[in-house]
Amino acid sequence: MDFEWMAWTPVTAGFFIFIGVVLAIMAVWEVVSPTIARRGLLPLTTTRGDRLFMGLLGGAYILLIWVGLTQLSLWYALVLALSFLAAMLRWG
Repeated sequence: MDFEWMAWTPVTAGFFIFIGVVLAIMAVWEVVSPTIARRGLLPLTTTRGDRLFMGLLGGAYILLIWVGLTQLSLWYALVLALSFLAAMLRWG
């Protein structure tokens, strides 16, 4: 297969490794302790997987908006996105 069209940088590889590790941890956590749907701050009932998906999606939007609207370092946006993910998993 020809993957030359993709920009495989260490950052890109790190991102995909992070997502894979998070999904593996969530799968093991689900086997060890099955999730119970609950209502948090969101106006709907969610499971851990739902909150993870919404947290990752929200983090991606935070990063895209940051890149589009500011010239500041992406490290600030990464901290903000990871904080959003953690808050979504905890209280979402």
